[in-house]
Amino acid sequence: MKVLVIWKALVSETYHKKLKELAGFKDVELTLIVPAKWHKTNLEKKNCREYKIIPVKVMLSGYNHFHWYPGLEEYVKQIQPDIFHVEEEHYSFVTFQAIRLAKKYNIKCLFVSWQNIYKEYPFPFSWIEKYNLRNADYAVAGSDEVSNILVRKGFDNERISIIPLGADTEMFRKTESTELRDRLRLEAFTIGYIGRYVMEKGVMDLLKAVSMINDYFNLLLIGDGELKHQIMKEGRRLGILEQIRILDTISSSQVPNYLNCMDCLVLPSRTTLKWKEQFGRVLIEAMSCEVPVIGSDSGEIPNVIGDCGLIFKEGDVRDLSSKLKLLFYNTGLRMELANKGRQRVLNKYTQKKVAKETYEVYQKMMS
Repeated sequence: MKVLVIWKALVSETYHKKLKELAGFKDVELTLIVPAKWHKTNLEKKNCREYKIIPVKVMLSGYNHFHWYPGLEEYVKQIQPDIFHVEEEHYSFVTFQAIRLAKKYNIKCLFVSWQNIYKEYPFPFSWIEKYNLRNADYAVAGSDEVSNILVRKGFDNERISIIPLGADTEMFRKTESTELRDRLRLEAFTIGYIGRYVMEKGVMDLLKAVSMINDYFNLLLIGDGELKHQIMKEGRRLGILEQIRILDTISSSQVPNYLNCMDCLVLPSRTTLKWKEQFGRVLIEAMSCEVPVIGSDSGEIPNVIGDCGLIFKEGDVRDLSSKLKLLFYNTGLRMELANKGRQRVLNKYTQKKVAKETYEVYQKMMS
């Protein structure tokens, strides 16, 4: 079967492992439509022997639900796929663009949703959502919560499969990090964070929590966002600025190296009226690298971590600080969680497992 995949995240090499695994099925012929550049990120992977990659200019690059691909119809006519796999939300314009073409050329089409809060959208997204839900052949939901929302929106439960994200366990594994730690001046127990510097990700809570540790530590922050200068200002106010290392966003291929510099990783997300943590991909990447994780109880985080990490009440700085101290002073617990985390990823979140479940969706659609 010919499968055409369109997904903005494929600018990052990390997301390609699932597609490599999918291409391993003998009856699957994959072609990827990938942005030549998404926001500030240039396409990291341009050639692959397992499948064809077509870099395409994106209109409104960086705008998640507004972007679209000029000339997409010509690629659809050239490739003549059996399945159009759209890794975008059901209310996004690019999903509408793809489903409309799929109907025109009698192609099966699926979309992928991670929206875990029930929302009523303004026009034209309300109309786009109704069109997409009415005309899509299948949906992949990232969690039970997402699936329930799609059903509540009127999508047939029999045409939904729940498939989480996966990690490349060969890329994300425990490795030696002494040289990089030295270069980053990480001389002590290192608490890590990778993500956006925005209020809903709880990064300011993390700063306050680490300041309560009455011992020497390092805080390694990697990402970008509007709070970068406020983080430095708050770090100075709390008297911990010298212990903080703030880095800009790194390429996906470099993430494992930096994870291996951490003694634990924290995802301190905060639920808002419009957002709560949909998965927390960095959690399974850290766990795969045998880095103990601490997460808030926002959204899907507790389900991802299970009993292989520590959970604190979102927004509760003292609770987070107590969990950090628990890891800081307990080497045995760190080793236990490191081993359990890696095994949990191997059992539940490998890209091979995700690819197999996606392949089974293709088979259902074709039958």
